[in-house]
Amino acid sequence: MSDMQGKFVWYELMTTDIPAAARFYDSVVGWNARDAGMGLESPYWLLEMPGQKQATGGLQALPEDMKAMRVPPNWTGYVAVDDVDATAEKCVELGGTIRRPPDDIPGIGRFAVLADPQGPVIIAFKPAPMDGDMPPEPAMGTPGFVGWCELYAKDVDKAFDYYRQLFGWEKIDEMDMGPKGKYLLFGRDGQMTGGMMRQEEDGPFCGWSYYFAVDTLDAALDRVKAGGGRVLEGPMEVPGAWVLQALDPQGAYFCLVAPVR
Repeated sequence: MSDMQGKFVWYELMTTDIPAAARFYDSVVGWNARDAGMGLESPYWLLEMPGQKQATGGLQALPEDMKAMRVPPNWTGYVAVDDVDATAEKCVELGGTIRRPPDDIPGIGRFAVLADPQGPVIIAFKPAPMDGDMPPEPAMGTPGFVGWCELYAKDVDKAFDYYRQLFGWEKIDEMDMGPKGKYLLFGRDGQMTGGMMRQEEDGPFCGWSYYFAVDTLDAALDRVKAGGGRVLEGPMEVPGAWVLQALDPQGAYFCLVAPVR
């Protein structure tokens, strides 16, 4: 197992309006979004933080077939694996579904879009070999990067067991949230990556959510509203941080996290 196996390495937004989404997130998170100039039929934009050597993620148009299926704009996480094809096969063995079979992005890497047995989608990804060393990973909480990954699941124990076998994730701890059930903390090699909790009837969708780190939450909340976004919940204080959950102007669900309000 490589050092990268099981790590979130990329985040991607599919949206109905690339320039508008870029302006919104540039304002809210602090990115400088730009066209990657990859020469693809559909433009692909990079989400970069000024002064950082690596991008946080990408931005592309929501495909027409997904629009026809009424799939809303959405964020998806990429998890590094040693073997994309074997991971896709394992997904099916564990009761999941392959939404897009393994394929190559020339010069970028190999990927497969996978849905777990309860429905949430994630992307297994193996980067193509690169010249030189990869830039160091930003510390958790670095503004402009994802500070937390969270899964709302119908059955937390079953969800964790699936991802444990698929990616090698470990249970780090769990917290009792009373009527909401438990909050399971997961990660790898003792390092926390995120959490899993039970989907509530009136809560967020059953799926993955990603928390983008900002300096202070109230100022970011003002930028969300000024940019046409809608705050669903928050600000809320959680152990060691403040968070909020929101929709961007095109309807994609996202979250923010800050060390102070």
